[in-house]
Amino acid sequence: MNNIILSSFIPLLGSQFSSWEKHPTIVSGVFSSFLFSFGSWIRAIIAVSASSMAGLVCSNSGMEQVLVEDEVQQVKLLDSVNDDHGGVIVELSEAMDLKVFASMLKASIALWRSQGKRGVWIKVPIELINLVEVAVKEGFWFHHAEPKYLMLAFWIPEGAHTLPANASHCVGIVAFVMNKKREVLVVQEKSGIFRGTGIWKFPTGVVDEGEDVCAGAMREVKEETAIDTEFVEVLAFWQSHKSFFEKSSLHFVCMLRPLSFDIQKQESEIEDAQWMPWDDYVAQPFVQKHELSRQLVDIYKAKEDETYFGFPPVPIASKLPDQKNYLYFNDRDLKSSMV
Repeated sequence: MNNIILSSFIPLLGSQFSSWEKHPTIVSGVFSSFLFSFGSWIRAIIAVSASSMAGLVCSNSGMEQVLVEDEVQQVKLLDSVNDDHGGVIVELSEAMDLKVFASMLKASIALWRSQGKRGVWIKVPIELINLVEVAVKEGFWFHHAEPKYLMLAFWIPEGAHTLPANASHCVGIVAFVMNKKREVLVVQEKSGIFRGTGIWKFPTGVVDEGEDVCAGAMREVKEETAIDTEFVEVLAFWQSHKSFFEKSSLHFVCMLRPLSFDIQKQESEIEDAQWMPWDDYVAQPFVQKHELSRQLVDIYKAKEDETYFGFPPVPIASKLPDQKNYLYFNDRDLKSSMV
């Protein structure tokens, strides 16, 4: 340990250490034992006249110390774990005084900087939202928010950060369900851009977090019409931009096979629902004029004629236990090419 730093601490440890000042190796061992007894607390020397930390060293016991000029304070570091990209993650869980949090944050950033860390993530639960202003004043920014927490981000190295952006897309589904009578399942919505237009459309919805596209499509049909279905395949997909609070969307057109036929509309969202003859659906002025709708009608017709094949879900192994992932691909053509 640096002799200057040891000499600064010797008066604090008592006059009995004064005779050891010329023996830094002995003092280092005694000093390390002293620090160890404080658990996660550290000896930090914080310059009263300066807003930034002067420097940072580590004792032999692995306890971190911040170098100070004229005052000694005990500062507890924020608990953190390393991420997979050279940064750290902090999950706040206990209420604390704003000044205490500011001191802990400053000391922690100094330590992380000395360790060569890059990105810093702080997860702030909604009940500790009062701590956000302190972090923002230190240079943190809002990365994303969920119902019960706010995620803050900070970049330690000089220059532009390389942290990933917040999720840029939501995932939606369009459900094409046709029975053996060549009738398609359609709805009229109580809200949205089609409200009050008289347009009949296929059931649509948004895939939930952690939900597969195939599962989301079956769930949306069940919720809106009470019809049970079996997922067949993804027929097509398209991407749109700035559709919801400046975010983009991916829409998957899904073909499902009906397993029940008695419709019970969802009272909260659906104005009406029915099994509609395919030709009547196609004849709607909106379908005829809307380019995307015309393209999808061509796909549906080709599928009915068995000249078009989509992408069924094929289960594959997941890195998570008791969970399956799905690879959507044209397994029919793949199998034919391998014969």
